[in-house]
Amino acid sequence: MKILAIETSTMLGGVAVMDSESGLIAEVRLNVKTTHSERLMAVVDHALTQSDLGINDMDVFAVAAGPGSFTGLRIGLSTAKGLCHATGRPLVTVPTLEAFAWSFPYSCHPVCLMLDARKAEVYAAVFRWNGSGFDTLLEECSMRPDDLLGGLNETVIFAGEGALLYRNKIEQKMGERAVFAPPEKMVPSPATATMLGLSKALKSEFADPAGVVPRYIRKSEAEVKWKEKQEKS
Repeated sequence: MKILAIETSTMLGGVAVMDSESGLIAEVRLNVKTTHSERLMAVVDHALTQSDLGINDMDVFAVAAGPGSFTGLRIGLSTAKGLCHATGRPLVTVPTLEAFAWSFPYSCHPVCLMLDARKAEVYAAVFRWNGSGFDTLLEECSMRPDDLLGGLNETVIFAGEGALLYRNKIEQKMGERAVFAPPEKMVPSPATATMLGLSKALKSEFADPAGVVPRYIRKSEAEVKWKEKQEKS
């Protein structure tokens, strides 16, 4: 099974192509200083050309559905829907932060992923590797960095644009317990979105292109539970 995935949750967007038998075939990233819509299809075409494949060679399309940049998510999803419509192939959606976590398999520390949600908040989730996958310690939500950091009581790996934006605050609060990912792993990866999308496709976990919408995350029950945990610790 061949899959093409689109990741436009942040300003560093990209596309990846993967085969269930041969693995990752191509990954193209670009720093989008204009808009995703002006460059995304060119990146799709480039990834396929470098893979020596055509759009009709894809068996399924995947898209990182958020949370993240509202504009980026809308453009990524509309592009994926258009590809599905043009080829008749199915669509799978991938939670951005869950896919992001797969940049850190086998980590001995929890991974805290933070994207800028504006308004002094971050989109965040915390995961722990269990030997074969990730357990979710904090479900994806939107919250203030101080509230997020208050519930972290051990050494944690931080990644994402939000981790860079609030690095000083994290270091002040966490001290040596804060470990920051290297630059190449500070952003969501199209390759991990492709991998998670392929896993869902092989289980026939397809989305309805006509009805699917971006995952716009704001304050949720997850934040309430996180605050309760913080107060008890």
